[in-house]
Amino acid sequence: MTSGSSSDPVVDPAVVGVAIPVPEPWGAHLQRLRIGYGEERAARIPTHITLLPPTEVTPGVADELDAHLSRVAASHAPFEVLLRGTGTFRPVSDVVFVQVAKGVASCERIEQEVRSGPVRRRVDFPYHPHVTLAHDLPAPAMDRAFSDLAAFSCTFTADVVRLYAHDGDGMWRTCADHPLTGG
Repeated sequence: MTSGSSSDPVVDPAVVGVAIPVPEPWGAHLQRLRIGYGEERAARIPTHITLLPPTEVTPGVADELDAHLSRVAASHAPFEVLLRGTGTFRPVSDVVFVQVAKGVASCERIEQEVRSGPVRRRVDFPYHPHVTLAHDLPAPAMDRAFSDLAAFSCTFTADVVRLYAHDGDGMWRTCADHPLTGG
C-alpha cells in the first residue's frame, strides 16, 4: 500500500473491506454492546459504516484499490454523521443496526464511487448505510439490541475512508486511511 497512512500491508490474495470508522468513544462502546449481545466475532471487527463489504481481491488488485480510494477520498469533503435509533433488515436478513440519520447521501455517493473502481463487486441488497449491532443471532438477542439502543444518538465527523483486510483469520486490520479532503 502506498497511499494514505498504512498500518498493515494487504497480502494477496486477501479479503478486503472499505468503511467509515466510527470514532471513539462511540466505536468501542458499540463494539462492547455487540459482543454483549453474543456476537463474538465483533471483537475482531472495528465499528464502522460499510462502503465495500468483505470482498476477495486477486493478486495486484489491492494496490489498484488503494490508489482508487485515495482519488475517491480526495474528491469528498468531511461530513457530519448522526447515528440515531435502531433499525433492522428482518425478516429479509437477520441484522439489527444503529441508523445513520444524517450523512446518508454522502455515504451513498462515496459507496457508489468506491464500487466503481477496480473492485466492481455486486451487492446482495441495495446500499443502506448503518452500523451493525447484531447479525445472525437468536431472536431474543436481536430484539434486545433493537430495544436497548432505540434512544441511542451520537454525532461525529466522517473524515476518512479506511481500507481493512484480513488473511483468513477473521481479524480485520487497518491497511490504509484515506482522508476526505475534497471541497
